[in-house]
Amino acid sequence: MESRDATAGALVRTDGKQKPAKSVSTPKKKDQATPQSKMEQIFGFKKQDLSSWSSLVALLNRPMDPASLGIFRFLFGLLMVVDITQERGLSHVDYKYLDGAPVCRFPLFNFLKPLPMDWMYLVYLVMFIGALGIMLGCLYRLSCLMFITTYWYIFFLDKTAWNNHSYLYGLIGFQLTLMDGNRYWSLDGLRRPSIRNAHVPLWNYTLLRTQIFIVYFIAGVKKLDADWMEGYSMSYLAHHWLFDPFKVILPVELVSLLVVHGGGLMLDLSAGYLLFFDATRPYAMFFVSYFHCMNSQLFSIGMFPYAMLATSPLFCYADWPKKFFGRFPTFLRSILPLTQVEPQPSSSCVYPDEPSSGRQRRPQSSSSPKFRFKHKLATIFAMVYILEQFFLPYSHFITQGYNNWTNGLYGYSWDMMVHSRSHQHVKITYKDSETGVVGYLNPGVFTQSRRWKDHGDMLKQYATCLNDLLPRYNISEPQIYFDIWVSINERFQQRIFDPRVDIVKADWSPFRPNVWLMPLLVDLSPWRTKFQEIENTLDNQTEIVFIADFPGLHLENFVSEDLGNTSIHLLQGRLNVEVVEEKKNYSLEAGEKIQVPAGAYHRVYTVSEVPSCYMYVYVNTTEAELQQSFNKLLDLQESIRNGTAKEPLPPELQPLVSTGDDAQMDSDWDDNNITDPVLKLFLKRQRRIKEVKKRREANVLERLERFTVKKYYAIRRGFLMTAIAMRNLALGLPPLEQLKEEVAFANMKQPEVDGNQYDKDEVGHGEL
Repeated sequence: MESRDATAGALVRTDGKQKPAKSVSTPKKKDQATPQSKMEQIFGFKKQDLSSWSSLVALLNRPMDPASLGIFRFLFGLLMVVDITQERGLSHVDYKYLDGAPVCRFPLFNFLKPLPMDWMYLVYLVMFIGALGIMLGCLYRLSCLMFITTYWYIFFLDKTAWNNHSYLYGLIGFQLTLMDGNRYWSLDGLRRPSIRNAHVPLWNYTLLRTQIFIVYFIAGVKKLDADWMEGYSMSYLAHHWLFDPFKVILPVELVSLLVVHGGGLMLDLSAGYLLFFDATRPYAMFFVSYFHCMNSQLFSIGMFPYAMLATSPLFCYADWPKKFFGRFPTFLRSILPLTQVEPQPSSSCVYPDEPSSGRQRRPQSSSSPKFRFKHKLATIFAMVYILEQFFLPYSHFITQGYNNWTNGLYGYSWDMMVHSRSHQHVKITYKDSETGVVGYLNPGVFTQSRRWKDHGDMLKQYATCLNDLLPRYNISEPQIYFDIWVSINERFQQRIFDPRVDIVKADWSPFRPNVWLMPLLVDLSPWRTKFQEIENTLDNQTEIVFIADFPGLHLENFVSEDLGNTSIHLLQGRLNVEVVEEKKNYSLEAGEKIQVPAGAYHRVYTVSEVPSCYMYVYVNTTEAELQQSFNKLLDLQESIRNGTAKEPLPPELQPLVSTGDDAQMDSDWDDNNITDPVLKLFLKRQRRIKEVKKRREANVLERLERFTVKKYYAIRRGFLMTAIAMRNLALGLPPLEQLKEEVAFANMKQPEVDGNQYDKDEVGHGEL
């Protein structure tokens, strides 16, 4: 049987203390007693294991216990089963791929098109069955192929849904397809005793561990960015309740700089190394578990935190599940994975002497093991794959067309959370080439995503799609212009694309720089410190927007009538401000300001030779007046509850009396019965605040119940709609009325209690 030198490290390392190998050809006693070198004790392999090609093949095909790989396969399959119904979108396939809908899509390759809606449900069903097969280890290779082919098809079909963790799932699914993941705790093992609890080669573990090491380490290297180091990338996170314990001893600014940014950097850089070594692994397991549990609350990122939690045990000794499940009561052993049986030999591994067909080891004429072609091929694949994964995050010099202030295909570089963006202004202008008529489109028309605003390749696809759709609305050969203002990592709002370029005719290539991409004004980054100083001088009712623009361009802006006392303050450069209705122009030098009228258009021209910097300062007078009314109603409500009200309440304000803690009293007043619009908004706001407070103060069981109910109805809809689609493919479409009833039944949701009706309004940034 195997020796106990199975590898457990992130790349290659030994699986515990080495025991003498059991072999027919008995080695010499002095060989058995040879102590391990310091390198072998730390890394799990000797220098000689890397000294030649044959030594490397023998090392990477060394026999390993299959237990840890089998448990990871099960957990990954389980998480993908859940993920398919959520982040992959099974519960809303009909919304995304509705037949005949005029929708602009953003595939990686323009020839990729979605199938008809019912067939898309079949694609998802195949992916789901594949993930379920991976989890159970049933028809393992076929299940892996079913999963990865459909997964990558959907992944490539929509770049707006790309992110690093979705990319990671696809990589792990691809790796598992080539591995012996069904050798432990699988239905295949029950069907085929010859593979049950059989050794797996070391490269199976090496690939997975290296992949996770890369995720952590490259994410840390990408955070060695000036914006991250200075605390500008994710500053809003410090306001989340999860960081309240830190705010007891530190101000919010230091929590953001030291805990959010500093802590995130240190954990990503060190996690892979700390998981590698025996002495530091328990501490690493604690910190990465705490980190991923926090991420599950901070962000709406589906199964990613749980998937990363499932990868941590891969760094432990490969036989840890047998020791773990061995502690369970004996009567449970029949349903638990194997605990005591030693692994059996496998043809996938290289042994000092290969087992014969009768499972008896035969001595070799040479001390070198006999390699098969698949052993050499596996070694080549493992090395090439690892090198490719280290190379890809820095391959943006090849895919230059995707570099839009941030490099690459924004989904495979592990630059997670390094950049945050905010959009101030988006304008889409079309011009009819025949009539010369100019018009404007609602930003995001014909799309289901907002992500196209940040990426030149998507902007080109969007413009091409609009060019195809607008002729239906009597707009001939339209020219499409985009004026998009973005702030990245709390910089000035500035244009990201040249608004003078017709994107329909603009050239774009994945291998050349995007010539109509406006440069990021990094020279103005030091102004961010000044922004904070200026904002600290403002009262709660005053808002401010910082703008930077290029010479020769102008911003056309409309000031809403709600925004009183709006002014432009020039910080750097020179401006000409044209008030359209007054037909007047005003020149501004640095340090000067001008009042602009509400309810009217104005244009701001940059006339200096360098970019101009200015800021809008305004007060939302309507909101301020509404807040004052709210404060008066709140004071009146408090005086009623305290019994200090001096005058009887007017009839129109009677609902204030019945908005206490009793939910039944709240239901006595329907919003339709309230005539005062301010009072109606106030009561809605009070109910929302109360429900949000109730949700945040809910205990673990209440939170679990709410989570379970919400997921149940989402999963329920996905499977019911899939059943309808499969019936349609098999039997054809039913009568329209029947189809409406079936879809209505699938759309049934839980009763709107515990503030569910306020979920969408509670917070931004997902769970923030």
